Amino acid sequence: MTLKNQIQEWMRLHREEGTALLQSLVRMPSTQGNEREAQKRIADKLLEMNLEVEVWEPDGELLESHAFFYSPRTRFSGSPNVVGIMKGSGGGRSIIVNGHVDVVPEGDLGQWHHGPYSGEVVDGKLYGRGASDMKGGTVSLLLAIQAIRELGIPLQGDVIFQSVVEEESGGAGTLSAILKGYKADAALIPEPTNMRIFPKQQGSMWFRVMVKGRSAHGGTRYEGVSAIEKSLTVVQHIRELEQVRNAAISDPLYADNPIPIPINIGIIQGGNWPSSVPDFVKLEGRMGVAPEENIEDAKLAMISWMERLKEKDPWFEQVPPSLEWFGARWVPGSVDPGHELIRVVMNQYKEVTAKEPVIEASPWGTDGGLLTLLADTPCIVFGPGITQVAHYPNEYIEIDDVRKAAEVIALTLIQWCGTEK
Repeated sequence: MTLKNQIQEWMRLHREEGTALLQSLVRMPSTQGNEREAQKRIADKLLEMNLEVEVWEPDGELLESHAFFYSPRTRFSGSPNVVGIMKGSGGGRSIIVNGHVDVVPEGDLGQWHHGPYSGEVVDGKLYGRGASDMKGGTVSLLLAIQAIRELGIPLQGDVIFQSVVEEESGGAGTLSAILKGYKADAALIPEPTNMRIFPKQQGSMWFRVMVKGRSAHGGTRYEGVSAIEKSLTVVQHIRELEQVRNAAISDPLYADNPIPIPINIGIIQGGNWPSSVPDFVKLEGRMGVAPEENIEDAKLAMISWMERLKEKDPWFEQVPPSLEWFGARWVPGSVDPGHELIRVVMNQYKEVTAKEPVIEASPWGTDGGLLTLLADTPCIVFGPGITQVAHYPNEYIEIDDVRKAAEVIALTLIQWCGTEK
């Protein structure tokens, strides 16, 4: 029996076990600050497989002094990282497989048809917050490693499994793992790509713009300057920047993406009384950063563009809006599409699915940028699940895709790390 057939048969026999593992993780609401229970379940699984396991809570003081640290908090009590190492015999290439355990809040419960932490299975789909983003991918990693262990396939290179916290807020968990010294010849993150392969990931950062007006009584509003009306000009100006930046994107991996690096306004707040002309409006949003672009260069592009507002309205020469950067940031990452790990994943994908793989650039950020740039560990993204349901009510994942991804990843680990003769 070939290795591929051995892996496929093992996955078939352990389908229910994999589903139960995913259900148990989805039923643990691992929102920010509440990851401990889910991480203990993962650590126990790694110990069952006789991996070398390390569990630690990130050091907020150490992280806070680092240029790549972005997080709304600096204390990580109750939010441990988990690493499991499957040591190779030597002479092979090493790989990091990285998944995040933190999930975004469930949102409006009234929009969920199944409980957000039910793990309910209906028509081959497992529902719950984090099922697609990205506990399904993490289970694919665990199944791949377990299959290799139980089938007794001796690898030459090390496999370093990481379950990290804080990805949804900017990558502090992965940064902490990097500062502990974890690096490898390459890395793979099974975020929900719908089984596409992403060599490149855009970055992003949050920004805040304060638009100022002049207050007056609503009955004589002509004596004031409405910050709400001025903010409409600002929003349109930012939209034009988005158009300019995206017109410059020629990377063929973005060919099917209508807006490769979006700028999204997510919050608008302003005014304090219906009968008063509002004298301030706060805009908060997310600015996309191209895979090969430096975050500081992207900032400068926004700063210089905002300075041109006065060309559209003299009010902004008198009272220019303020611009600041806050909150989460995701570092962009780019790996040459000809990288050997991409070739390996492509070949194993074809072996498992009998289909040609799709190679694209990621429309969102991951921890892959940190691994690529800071850890000198080229990282690609490939996993089960779809972005369209991540962060949405009724998030789900196709159980068959978790299994197929596990097969592809297991064969990838074998090919990448090498096996003893």
